[in-house]
Amino acid sequence: MKGEAPGPNELRDPAVREELKRASVWIGLILAVAAAYALAQPILLIFGGIVFATMLDGGARLLGRIAPIARGWRLLIVMLGVIAFLGWTLYYAGSQLTQQAESLRVIVTAQADRAMAWASANGVLAAGGGASEIGKQLMGSIGRVTSFVGSAFGAIASAAMILVIGVFLAIEPRIYERGLAWMFPVESRPRLYATLDDMGFTLRRLMLGRLTGMAVEGVCTWLLLMLVGIPMAALLGLLTGLLAFLPNIGSLISGALIILVGLSAGGNSVYYAFAVYLSVQLVDGWFVVPTVARKSVDLAPALVLGAQLLLGAAFGFLGLLFADPLVAMLKVALEHRSDHQAKAAR
Repeated sequence: MKGEAPGPNELRDPAVREELKRASVWIGLILAVAAAYALAQPILLIFGGIVFATMLDGGARLLGRIAPIARGWRLLIVMLGVIAFLGWTLYYAGSQLTQQAESLRVIVTAQADRAMAWASANGVLAAGGGASEIGKQLMGSIGRVTSFVGSAFGAIASAAMILVIGVFLAIEPRIYERGLAWMFPVESRPRLYATLDDMGFTLRRLMLGRLTGMAVEGVCTWLLLMLVGIPMAALLGLLTGLLAFLPNIGSLISGALIILVGLSAGGNSVYYAFAVYLSVQLVDGWFVVPTVARKSVDLAPALVLGAQLLLGAAFGFLGLLFADPLVAMLKVALEHRSDHQAKAAR
């Protein structure tokens, strides 16, 4: 009839359409968060490829300072260097470190069991615990590690996918930048390109600092442990270098391994092992990190550690591994957004 207003269930009512739009936004946001959590492992693998591509690109840029050749050739040289290093590491680990790795496992388990027995005898821990049980509890507190990443085949497949994605991204990075920009309004694309450039610069500096720290810690630990006569110096140096990719947590794990091996050697070896660990960490923390990474990235250690704990608990090992670069990129994005809002308010 004439003069009657539309009912609340009629879409031609402007109020109903407005409420549907709001509901759609909230429903879409909830679905996006749920999808991101469900697909966290593949997303982190893609992000790992981005990190690896940044490392390749950074290596090509550094090589360009001493070799004025085309970027494609510089990138090829860097890739061949990475392949050679990985091949040498696998060969060396397979030929000389396999037996040491098994000995290290036995030593660590035995020393941890002794520590647990002492703690139980003195009432620090409940009786009945051992190194394996404590290890399970620690792994449970760190977070869930899915079967895909936790299995040996899954770890190899994950690493292979990160390498392949990183190579493709490093070869033609502009293609993917333009594809990402296509999903944004035209007027927002210049700001997006500027943000991506700053993210790439920050990530390159962060990875340069990380790789430099890994090299310094690994080589110095190996040489110093060998100098003071600690067994399995080469294996401990390799593990220390690899674990240095994880700031804060990696150094604690490598330090515990070094001290446990020092305890097994007897005599004053444990003091020598602790002195080596402390010296390497002081050199890396006082000279390498401030010189290469901290001045350009400026990430607070407590912030990085908190992100590692949260992402490790939520997404397992990959979240722990990439917490640092994720925080760095998020920091750049927030800084750009803040600068844009400040300019718009003027």
